[in-house]
Amino acid sequence: MPKALPKPWFVYMLRCSNGCLYTGITTDVQRRLKVHNAGKGSAYVRAHRPAKLVAFTASANRSASSRLEYSVKSLSRAQKLALAKKWKAGH
Repeated sequence: MPKALPKPWFVYMLRCSNGCLYTGITTDVQRRLKVHNAGKGSAYVRAHRPAKLVAFTASANRSASSRLEYSVKSLSRAQKLALAKKWKAGH
């Protein structure tokens, strides 16, 4: 039996209702957005929903996604927006 391919990991950016940018990781961007907007995601997004997807990018694995998430969270808002332009645009 062939080995199943690992699920891809993504780093995503959301714009919360207060205008702030939130960054997280997931294996399913659309599902995670629905979870956030249902009030079952992070406490920050729960308090500032609805959130809209700004952009996302694929990553090699969970570890790489976590490292990228950490580095994005240290960027300024302007730097995050510039990076988002290089990533896939949200819907």
